[in-house]
Amino acid sequence: MELSVFQTGLLCLLILLVLVLPLTVRKVEENLEAFLFVCGAAAVSVTNMWNWELIKTALQDPIKITLAVLVAGLLFKQFHRTLQRVTTKTVSVIGLRAALAAIVLLLGLTSSVITAIIAALILSEIIPLLPIDRKGRVQLVVYSCFAVGMGAVLTSIGEPLGTIVLSKLKGAPHYADFWFLLKHLGWFVLAGNIVLAVLAMCIKKAENAAAEDAQSEEHTVKSIIVRAAKVYLFVMALVLLGDGLKPLAVQTIAHLSENALYFINMLSAILDNATLAAIEITPDISTRNLVFLLMSLIISGGMLIPGNIPNIICASKLKITSKEWAKTAVPLGAVLMVAYFFVLHVTL
Repeated sequence: MELSVFQTGLLCLLILLVLVLPLTVRKVEENLEAFLFVCGAAAVSVTNMWNWELIKTALQDPIKITLAVLVAGLLFKQFHRTLQRVTTKTVSVIGLRAALAAIVLLLGLTSSVITAIIAALILSEIIPLLPIDRKGRVQLVVYSCFAVGMGAVLTSIGEPLGTIVLSKLKGAPHYADFWFLLKHLGWFVLAGNIVLAVLAMCIKKAENAAAEDAQSEEHTVKSIIVRAAKVYLFVMALVLLGDGLKPLAVQTIAHLSENALYFINMLSAILDNATLAAIEITPDISTRNLVFLLMSLIISGGMLIPGNIPNIICASKLKITSKEWAKTAVPLGAVLMVAYFFVLHVTL
């Protein structure tokens, strides 16, 4: 689809609004799901992409994630006290620093098996039980979500990005099987997870923080249902936004060099990285370029709340604002992007 100059300008303006308004306007920040839904609907309207198939996809795609959030919320409501005792005991036995590092590392390395959604749900329940202050909790969530985003891509079941890549590369010349991404990305993901775990160890303890939050935290059925509904709207909004902006992506980023694409992929902070992967990755892509592009996509996905499902789930459950997230995640993501850029150039 060829976009006019007017359509291109409107879509660029939408991207700017999605990036800026949640960080600067409080009302937008408080109603992020609705704001993104409006932006997604606007993007689809600008590109004339409305059709029954898109509507069906937008309605169906969030169902599994929403059900997972709902069921997990009800289960954690039932076993909240047990989880609290286990968490407290673990911290007392191995120490807070080791516990924080273990959370980041274990969730990051197992997310490709238990899925990014389950990893995020576990994380969002554990965080309020730890003796760290608000700033420390935001940092731990961000570090963990970066780790989960990296780890989940290693198999076809961890998150949609891995599924799409393996599907596109299953034929010649790659003949990608279940272990293909683990084989080519594994060491880079492990190194990133270790770095993030070390960063988590630097989070300082805050006396009585866990006790205060444990008493105030409410696992009511109403709050669980509302949270699940917000996740549903959030995912629906991202489906619309991704499809609405896809013509712009096809018209622009698909023709850039690998170095330019690496940093352009920072759009993954607001777009579904699977959408960008579907555009950039073709069966004839070299293994080097594949690793290069995938690492940029999965790192960028952690930089803003809309960039990844784990971010959305944890931010919704823990009431983390876009500004709080960006304050920690954007500098971290920028450093990781630059570091991996040079590491990948040297090692591949």
